[in-house]
Amino acid sequence: MAGAIDYEAEYDNRARVPEHPAIFEAWARDAAAFRESHPPLEIAYGAGARQRIDLFRPTEDRARAAVMFVHGGYWQALDRSFFSHLAAGLLAHGVQVAVPSYTLCPEVRIEDIVEEMRRAAREMARFDRPLVVAGHSAGGHLAACLLATHWKAIDKALPAALVPAAYAISGLFELEPLLQTKVNARLGMDLAEARRASPILWEPEPGLVLDAVVGSEESGEYHRQSRAIVETWGGKGVATRFEMLAGANHFTAIAPLADPASPMVARLAALAKGE
Repeated sequence: MAGAIDYEAEYDNRARVPEHPAIFEAWARDAAAFRESHPPLEIAYGAGARQRIDLFRPTEDRARAAVMFVHGGYWQALDRSFFSHLAAGLLAHGVQVAVPSYTLCPEVRIEDIVEEMRRAAREMARFDRPLVVAGHSAGGHLAACLLATHWKAIDKALPAALVPAAYAISGLFELEPLLQTKVNARLGMDLAEARRASPILWEPEPGLVLDAVVGSEESGEYHRQSRAIVETWGGKGVATRFEMLAGANHFTAIAPLADPASPMVARLAALAKGE
């Protein structure tokens, strides 16, 4: 059909960035070196092997909120060990950074991963401070899910604004298009599950903050998804903001997190400090 969207091409980020193996290798190398020089506190939020959080703490804590960074990988790849170095930028601003892993599909469903990240957020709530949740790709989806979670409905002892802000980098907020791609082979979603797990269809509380950021070199679908949630949630009282990162592809879009002088880190630090 003329004008039909090739969802397979739109969501195949590795094919769009053929140099991705070298990027992944650099992530692993830089993250390992960072952990060597900045050993994190490991926190368990469940009994599963991957239900762990690395908490990186600054020399001087200068923020009222911590930032939790949730990794991507289409809910089926990677873990926190690839992303430790991304804490560097915020640590320089006196902001704590938590980096969790989660159980991967097909061992669990996407909705189970959402619940795991809620458990991780509840574990971080023990530190008696709110969370700004940043996330990349599938992690951007999970960040939006945490922002739109009604925490009092889960546990009356939790603050209603446990997650007052989210910063989604190259996020996925509407999962139905993935049903037509090979990504779904391991996710195993049907239409009903894809819709239930799509935060763009949820009802966030007004007064929250969502930034949706996408690289200029990403596919049209990634641009559409970020613009769509900004428009949809903006109409529901969320303070939304769209930003395009010049020259960035799906995998290089997160690189500014490691740079204390980057605008991305400045924005996240401001959110964490309530500025």
